Amino acid sequence: MTRTAHTFAYARPSTLTSAGTGQALGLETAGGLTPAGAEAHPRFFAGFLSAPQAAARALLAVADVAAARYHRRTLRASLDPVVTGNGDRLRFESFSGCCGVYARLDVLPEGLRGAETGHGTTNVDVNNPLREALSRLTGDDPLHLRVGPDEMAVTTLDGPVVEKKVPLPDRWLRGFAESQAITTGFDLRAELTATETARFLRSLPRTPGGGTASGAALWVVPAGRTLRPTTRPVPGAVCLPGPERLAALQRVLRHATGLRVYGPAAHGAEPTASAWELGLPGMRLTLTLSPEPDRGFSGEGGVLEALATDTAAEDAELVSVLLAWEPRIDPADLADQSGLPVERVRAALTRLGTAGRVGYDIAEAAYFHRELPYDARRAERHNPRLVAARALLETGAVTLDPPHGAVVASGERRYRVRESGGALSCTCQWWADYRGRRGPCKHALATRMALRAATAAPGAPSAPGASAGSAASAASAASA
Repeated sequence: MTRTAHTFAYARPSTLTSAGTGQALGLETAGGLTPAGAEAHPRFFAGFLSAPQAAARALLAVADVAAARYHRRTLRASLDPVVTGNGDRLRFESFSGCCGVYARLDVLPEGLRGAETGHGTTNVDVNNPLREALSRLTGDDPLHLRVGPDEMAVTTLDGPVVEKKVPLPDRWLRGFAESQAITTGFDLRAELTATETARFLRSLPRTPGGGTASGAALWVVPAGRTLRPTTRPVPGAVCLPGPERLAALQRVLRHATGLRVYGPAAHGAEPTASAWELGLPGMRLTLTLSPEPDRGFSGEGGVLEALATDTAAEDAELVSVLLAWEPRIDPADLADQSGLPVERVRAALTRLGTAGRVGYDIAEAAYFHRELPYDARRAERHNPRLVAARALLETGAVTLDPPHGAVVASGERRYRVRESGGALSCTCQWWADYRGRRGPCKHALATRMALRAATAAPGAPSAPGASAGSAASAASAASA
């Protein structure tokens, strides 16, 4: 796993202090991007939170996920949450160290009082003393929130700087993109009241594997006003893979106004990802769980098709110019502005997601703009299947065989890739294990790229036995 050392430089540690009118929570920011460009310590908000206790505990829940590993727990995990100002709301995001849980706290307009919200994305310092102070916060005294330096800190550039060096695995970037791609296919499956939410979440096991047979997935199905556990994916059921991974929601359970559960339609007995959105006063706290506790989002393969197309790359460049830190991005609106079909806009947004430039809000079924500090080509360079597929294509290992598909030479073996109804299948072990549930194998991906090149290139070979290498060369010549 590739890891790079990213240094977060803060003007001072984040603190919770007593003020004349209550408590003051100062969250210090590291370098980030704003509409004005890169800033060392961007400032997004200075005002009051409508629900102080709930907000403090919800922020701790996001920090809990950032510091946790739900698989291989002995390894260290620590990453300061990402915060995005979208003009009318603040979004705090984090990933678990194992990349299997994505957490996001949306502080909505009704949860903020007294100031306008800025635009941009940065990391915020959540240190251990701050965590302890937030956990002790009681009462209903006003809580003033400052995201970014105060006015003195802006002018005192030679003051003390707190630096944290945090390893950033490339799989975290892929995890942001894959979780976004997966959740766009989710639907609302269940909704619970505050009382039933507390009853259901408190009934869940707190230890790995608790309440289920070894390796078995837990499912829940709506039953009246609550959710009933089941061992089978009956119609309407939602997968709850690793229920102990919802532990972070316990911090804010007393403030919950309800629970909404999202997931895909069940297909067979295979576990699926799911999202659990806890309603809070003026806020939403959402945990998205990967299909299995030992399976991170980074290897799901949902973005490979978008990464493999030159059209999506070009469309992403156009669409990125139209993003304006909006809290709600509607693909139909972008289609009108860009002149692209909605399907191509969605593919472009998926590709932008691989660079951390957009996220997806399930509750509003809309994308939102953010800018994570990643090289836009990083996810593509370090995606093993995509790298392998490009290598197969470049070495002429793909021989198209229309209308049946292709034969792909990989090492000493030959694999048959077949196309049916627009979908590709393969005779390799990856396809036998997952059957498309984790995206295409490298052979199918290389075949898809070869087919697109052959279609795009005027006069490209289309007879049985036409090589992908010649098709790719023709496509290159056509675009020159």
